[in-house]
Amino acid sequence: MYLDFEKLETILKEHKPAPESLISILEDVQDQFRFLPHEALVLIGSRIGVPASQVYSVATFYNAFSLVPKGRHLVSVCLGTACHVRGASEILAYLRKQMRADSSGTTEDLEFTIEDVRCLGCCSIAPVVKVDDEVYGHTTPQKALKVLEEYRKKV
Repeated sequence: MYLDFEKLETILKEHKPAPESLISILEDVQDQFRFLPHEALVLIGSRIGVPASQVYSVATFYNAFSLVPKGRHLVSVCLGTACHVRGASEILAYLRKQMRADSSGTTEDLEFTIEDVRCLGCCSIAPVVKVDDEVYGHTTPQKALKVLEEYRKKV
């Protein structure tokens, strides 16, 4: 994947070139590119005086950061107890298969990343699928797929 160094430079200029800026910079890079490219991590470390190994340590410690490209829309399928007993695993498998997601859960066109989460706190409407910030309850594999198809049409 191509890294836009101009956009990266803009992000770096917005932050103090110091180790305490690392997490803020990583957040901005993740927001801009939807993942943390290797080249960006190396450059960030050199700019703020932090070894690349430490930058990678922080980038891999937090779940909010990803070293692989993520889709434009984050699809979270709840696999908490209430959702699990109501077929959430089948929803997850169906969505990944129908959307042709790779092993990381991301579709080839980078429109969606389909992931499982432990609990979304919506047990009364299980099974639950969340797309970005929208929660969909009482879902079935077919209903969930229809929701994603609607998001794809919005492009």
